[in-house]
Amino acid sequence: MAIHATGRRRPARPGESGFTLVEILVVITIIGMIMALVGPRVLNYLAESKVKAAKIQIESLSSALDLYYLDVGRYPSTSEGLAALAQQPAGAQSWNGPYLRTGAVPNDPWGHSYVYRSPGEHGAFDIVSHGAHGQEGATTDTAADIVSWAR
Repeated sequence: MAIHATGRRRPARPGESGFTLVEILVVITIIGMIMALVGPRVLNYLAESKVKAAKIQIESLSSALDLYYLDVGRYPSTSEGLAALAQQPAGAQSWNGPYLRTGAVPNDPWGHSYVYRSPGEHGAFDIVSHGAHGQEGATTDTAADIVSWAR
């Protein structure tokens, strides 16, 4: 309610009530503090979920490679790559694919192609996702490669 020139209170007119600038600034400051506390945790969960998704995709690709091996008698060569799971390579007479549900080789959760080597350095084949950095040779924990031989 506003005070009239005579000293008596008069009822507020429509449009005169509302929040002061100080009240609005206090609310914005509180929201900013909450976001500063919650934001990093949410981003960390997002990064962890992408790593888990990459591990699951690598497991799925490994299973598809094992099915390919049972049918053809060998794993696809490095030059044939993971594409041999979706399209029959030349020389694979008993190929019974596609071995992937979508019929196409997926990219890792960061949009990069998986690296496939056969024979691998750590087994019959190696599958690698270079993670968010997308390059080989990263040394930090946040940029670690996701690999098929570390299950």
